[in-house]
Amino acid sequence: CDKSLLFYVEKVAFCATLNENGPYGPFPQSKDVPFNKVYTNIGNCYNCSTGVFTAPVEGVYYFSFFYHAGGKTPSGMQLVKNGQMIVQSGDHGSKCDTAYNGGNAAVLQLKKHDRVCVQLLANHHVWGGGDSTTFNGFLLS
Repeated sequence: CDKSLLFYVEKVAFCATLNENGPYGPFPQSKDVPFNKVYTNIGNCYNCSTGVFTAPVEGVYYFSFFYHAGGKTPSGMQLVKNGQMIVQSGDHGSKCDTAYNGGNAAVLQLKKHDRVCVQLLANHHVWGGGDSTTFNGFLLS
């Protein structure tokens, strides 16, 4: 995070998408998703290499994630705070579905240095192209 924010925070917000050419996953273990195409990163608290947001100050934050996925392989993601799952979304694979979308959101009370990320569940996938899989967050108060 920007060190100047540690003394005074006016705005913290980010918006990032998964910029891959096609499906992302499945992987044998759950994995933090590096949403690597960043549209907004006010405060520089979102790390696009790791996919982790680190709270610069204590406060109430809003986070959301959305994804698109093909229908034959299961899809599933979860919002994680300091290693603990908060909310999740997913769908089983089906030969009848050609695609599906999912997402979830949460308002969280964070302490300074708390870490929030989105994980892809083990043996699941999402679509990594077309800016259709996103992770967003901002400081409310």
